[in-house]
Amino acid sequence: MAVAPEVRQLLDEHRIEHEVLHHPEAYTALEEAEVSHVSGHSWAKTVVFLTGEGEPIMAVLPASTAVDPERLEALVGAGLHLADEDAVRRLYPSCEPGGMPPLGNLYGQRVFVDQRLADQDEIVFNAGDHRDAVRMRYDDFFWLTQPTMGRFAAPMRGAPAGS
Repeated sequence: MAVAPEVRQLLDEHRIEHEVLHHPEAYTALEEAEVSHVSGHSWAKTVVFLTGEGEPIMAVLPASTAVDPERLEALVGAGLHLADEDAVRRLYPSCEPGGMPPLGNLYGQRVFVDQRLADQDEIVFNAGDHRDAVRMRYDDFFWLTQPTMGRFAAPMRGAPAGS
């Protein structure tokens, strides 16, 4: 599949410096970071939730962490439930499920970013599938998405300390 057309168009339209990384197929953010030789702290994982009213939102956090639902709900100001695979297919038709980029502005969605990603000079994220990723400066990502920032990431269960 490669880079989703709308991702390429957005980056080119705004002349955002970026690098496309091709990597062996992987299906979790941590695996994708590992096969790409990227730190799990700078790989941006996208998790899609729906509010009680059905509004999709993107939670973006380091691959080395997990979403703390209560903290995210407090930040969003609404109850949330994880979007199922059918919803994800409808919301991101040009992307493989789980391969959607954290560029909610492309899809008319609010983006919530965990503060830990802002501590990184650059971030890497899925570009539409499980074999291609985009590396770019975090500041450019912030400028493009205008996210709401907060602290909603928690250590992953069973993760070694410091991961």
